[in-house]
Amino acid sequence: MASESMNAKQSRSHFTKGKRQQHQQIKNRSSVSDGDGEESFIFEAHEAWKDFHGSLLRFYENGELCDVTLKVGSKLISCHKLVLACVIPYFRAMFLSEMAEAKQTVIEIRDFDGDAIEDLVKFVYSSRLTLTVDNVQPLLYAACILQVELVARACCEYMKLHFHPSNCLAVRAFAESHNRIDLMDMADQYACEHFTEVVECEDFASVSPQHLHKLLSSSDLNIENEKQVYNAAIKWLLANPQHHSKWLDETLAQVRLPLLPVDFLMGVVAKEQIVKQNLKCRDLLDEARNYHLHLSSRAVPDFEYSVRTTPRKHTAGVLFCVGGRGGSGDPFRSIECYSINKNSWFFGPEMNSRRRHVGVISVEGKVYAVGGHDGNEHLGSMEMFDPLTNKWMMKASMNTKRRGIALASLGGPIYAIGGLDDNTCFNYVERYDIECDQWSTVAPMNIPRGGVGSVALIVSDMATCSLDWIVSHS
Repeated sequence: MASESMNAKQSRSHFTKGKRQQHQQIKNRSSVSDGDGEESFIFEAHEAWKDFHGSLLRFYENGELCDVTLKVGSKLISCHKLVLACVIPYFRAMFLSEMAEAKQTVIEIRDFDGDAIEDLVKFVYSSRLTLTVDNVQPLLYAACILQVELVARACCEYMKLHFHPSNCLAVRAFAESHNRIDLMDMADQYACEHFTEVVECEDFASVSPQHLHKLLSSSDLNIENEKQVYNAAIKWLLANPQHHSKWLDETLAQVRLPLLPVDFLMGVVAKEQIVKQNLKCRDLLDEARNYHLHLSSRAVPDFEYSVRTTPRKHTAGVLFCVGGRGGSGDPFRSIECYSINKNSWFFGPEMNSRRRHVGVISVEGKVYAVGGHDGNEHLGSMEMFDPLTNKWMMKASMNTKRRGIALASLGGPIYAIGGLDDNTCFNYVERYDIECDQWSTVAPMNIPRGGVGSVALIVSDMATCSLDWIVSHS
């Protein structure tokens, strides 16, 4: 007996030694030490999980080991309670409750599309789902009610990819009915970006007053001018006379009337019958008039600015940073642009010449860079940037080369004022005719000025005026 016991111990010792050597050959994948210093090996087989998942799918497809049948209309879907409970919170709560359905083998589900429920059940087993324009809405409805958030988000993203001016308002209404805030926001962003096209679609007239106000009040509306917002508001109001008693003045209040041109205010808005007949609408019109009086002559000094006097982002345009110089003093020919809408900077096309201390002005949708210094000499040249072609084009040069000039425009010609070179500070003023591409000399300033600032202010509606310089003492 003693001999047999010794042989057994030796055999176990040889097995342990061999096991340790084999364990070292497996590159120490994962090991833990027990209290006696022995190491145990943790074996993980990811392939087994794939086999398990695949087996569940085959059981479902072959109708094997099923313990529940979902009845949706005339469609019967045989599946497994445990699998449904793992993925669909609605069924998890049902099967773990004391509800009668928890013990039933056939569960009838009302008010759902049978194909949508079948697609969801297939997704539970396969983790795959095919979305189409025909099934996405019933699938989103089912996913929302049954609380399958992964599928709901996928449906929202798919619908976002298929937005169109003709359907975005309907999709938004559908999203609101199911409290999908994410899809509502996506639809609103699209509607703002394509506002002028959306207004022309049939659904616009039937949008709810609350949704209309959200759109009209947005600073993100992609418009050329505030007239488009006013016309959209009037179009909706004329199509919905039943809402006038409650929503007329509130709808017009979303239009930024002070930003409309005076001739449009007086010639169109003031003559609109539904505006004339409403006291609060007339008050909004008076506010717009006072805004223009305040700007032109300060006749209304206590005018209060509000959101209605703030330009929308798309009409605010892009800020250009043109030329300049870096730490080494070398002038730049590059430009950087700031998008107010996107809150981001980006590089624009480079100028033809390097320019520091350059004069820059925007007139009629184009940017002009005039004069400056290229690092070697002063410049009298001018170039124009056209956003439509995304290119700089050389234009006529000034008569005097200089840097540090001020530029101003009264809605037509460009005035180049003052400036300096290495020897002289100038009082010269030149006027550039955009249509003729030609510079001419006009009356000089009384005092030479370099690095000067200027501002254009239209103080009258006179068709012609002379250029006289007046010294103002502060």
